[in-house]
Amino acid sequence: MYAIIDFAGKQYKVEKDQVIYTEKVKNVEPGSDLILDKVILLKQDDEVKTGTPYVEGAKVIAEVLEHGKDRKIHVIKFKRRKNYRRKMGHRQQYTALKVKDIQG
Repeated sequence: MYAIIDFAGKQYKVEKDQVIYTEKVKNVEPGSDLILDKVILLKQDDEVKTGTPYVEGAKVIAEVLEHGKDRKIHVIKFKRRKNYRRKMGHRQQYTALKVKDIQG
């Protein structure tokens, strides 16, 4: 059984007990539950339900594990022969969600 959900403008394929990393979700505490009700596709056994745009009555219940920062990426700008060099770093914030249940 799996579902494809729309969350924060991105689509994720989720299964039960899977941990997904999304962009940081504000106003939720680690340990609390989050209900994701924008289910695009739901597959149970051999039955597939697709939504227009979302499947009615379907939802995914996830537990917020933690908030954190991803590894640093380096962004480098360089123009040859012009003595122009810029180096920047970026660390994306994320929220780890563990899928507890898929209902539908």
